[in-house]
Amino acid sequence: MPLQDTYTLPAAADMHVHLRNAPGPIAALATPTIRKAGIDTVFVMPNLAPRPVVSVAEALAYKEALQQLDGEVNYLMSLYLHELVTPEVIREGRGKGIAGVKAYPRGATTNSQWGVVSFDPFHDVLKAMEEEGVVLNLHGEVPSSAADGVTVMNAEIRFLPVLKGLVEKYPKLKIVLEHCTSADAVEAVKSLPENVVGTILKAPSTTTANPPPSPPRTAGALLTAVVTSNGKFFLGTDSAARDITSKKGKGNTAAGVFTQPYALGYVLTALEEAIARGDIPADSVTEDALKGFLSEYGRQFYGVAPATRQIRLTRDGARVEESLRGDGVEIVPFRAGELTWGVEWL
Repeated sequence: MPLQDTYTLPAAADMHVHLRNAPGPIAALATPTIRKAGIDTVFVMPNLAPRPVVSVAEALAYKEALQQLDGEVNYLMSLYLHELVTPEVIREGRGKGIAGVKAYPRGATTNSQWGVVSFDPFHDVLKAMEEEGVVLNLHGEVPSSAADGVTVMNAEIRFLPVLKGLVEKYPKLKIVLEHCTSADAVEAVKSLPENVVGTILKAPSTTTANPPPSPPRTAGALLTAVVTSNGKFFLGTDSAARDITSKKGKGNTAAGVFTQPYALGYVLTALEEAIARGDIPADSVTEDALKGFLSEYGRQFYGVAPATRQIRLTRDGARVEESLRGDGVEIVPFRAGELTWGVEWL
């Protein structure tokens, strides 16, 4: 087996998670699984319903509710890019610890009906973010359009000119291209200045993911980026906790998979599979590469202090639960029932 049987690493940071409304039954199940994965810091998405997080007060109330579920996790909170978010809100948020503002293309993903059609109306907001050092988090797609030939399979690639235009217009704005899923996106991020980075969720390949799964050539490019990141890419699982009813029945094809409790194991499995395919060399999966991608690079980008605790990952040390149940909801993790890497806090 090309990977070691154990790794001792700093606690991980997952810079893209969906924990849903808190208080609420799904958040109550999902939030306590963060540390189970060996993660102590998460960047929390703001696309709640029936109302997204568009004010500092809402973000702080959401954080407090999450802390009631697990007070040992560092929750980095975000706002939803919306007409109610003004330069004054950005400045207030910066002073109260808001880490980023998430831009969703309207109609492209879950709870994106309030999302962006054009960035032009947000010029003053983006300038304020640039001045204050608040991160712009981009769901990097353009909405599907039969007339324009846009499908879920090329929506990210079609977005890349928008990304480059934002970088040209706001050269000091810190930008994260979220959940990169194409070789083109990897190359675009690598070609841009150091204030532009990407997150990679490359653990699962599943038809229920959004963005969709990557073909083998792209999977190789993404996993190469994981082990050669040098700070340009870091972990953002896009773990999406959903009740099983959203996945069953005619027309129920809600996007996203729940990876939170076993996130690091999925990453190691994906790397091992990439070695077996010949996509990456075995000696590229070093402890330094894993430390950087899983823990250090995301913290550095967001200005978060290094991890103070370590974890030990052990091959076949855990089995993915069949499901999590509570208060009338059930969440099924990715690869339920399979052996995965166990996590021990040191």
